[in-house]
Amino acid sequence: MEYKDLISTALKFREQAYVPYSNFKVGAAVLTEDGSIYGGCNIENASYGATNCAERTAIFKAVSEGHKVIKAVAVVGDVSTYTFPCGICRQVIAEFADTSIPIILIKNEKEYIVKTLEEVLPGAFTKQDLNK
Repeated sequence: MEYKDLISTALKFREQAYVPYSNFKVGAAVLTEDGSIYGGCNIENASYGATNCAERTAIFKAVSEGHKVIKAVAVVGDVSTYTFPCGICRQVIAEFADTSIPIILIKNEKEYIVKTLEEVLPGAFTKQDLNK
């Protein structure tokens, strides 16, 4: 799988982040089942619980446009290290993706690592668990 477009989208959206409290910019991109890419950034709020992560912003944009299957997720935060999705974002990814999907963790366009959802969220609680 070619990750170039996902990586560039995540990097672009990182620059749109609204982070007046933490100054920690995060950008994300999701690939849907039809090849569409949706980007998102983190959006902070003075009431910290109302803050939304970049990954969830991108996923919610995709879902609101009718996409219910995510095929890959790319995330960039601190460009000196790899930023992993938080626990809530990992669970939201699991709602719309198979555990084998790639999670691309980015420093820059040339430096990134790829993990699977299973690697970053082993034993995910999924809708299949509710049907047992």
